[in-house]
Amino acid sequence: MRMLHTMLRVGDLDKSIDFYTGVLGMKLLRRKDYPEGKFTLAFVGYGDEADHTVVELTHNWDTKSYEIGTGFGHLAVAVPDAYRACDDVKKRGGKVTREAGPMKHGTTVIAFVEDPDGYKIEFIQRD
Repeated sequence: MRMLHTMLRVGDLDKSIDFYTGVLGMKLLRRKDYPEGKFTLAFVGYGDEADHTVVELTHNWDTKSYEIGTGFGHLAVAVPDAYRACDDVKKRGGKVTREAGPMKHGTTVIAFVEDPDGYKIEFIQRD
């Protein structure tokens, strides 16, 4: 397993991309609109996602801002089999909050688990 990304919800995506790329020197790695879900995802980082942990900026089109504390989304971890990873978490006494399956408005298989403090960790199935 390895850490993939940290997700932050942002009110103004272009302003956020400008900050992470212009101020912090990251590169915009990819950006995709999900019209059915009314959100856009943009990934920024210092290197290719295949080798580096990156930041996922999520812009929900109907939300202009977030209070500090509600903007943090989750940590993401690559797993070879999200279904098995969920089973393993449950066997170890962990809490699965979203069973493995295709993401809404997409095809990537994901799942969510929760740590003891309630922080979300996303499993993303990768070969």
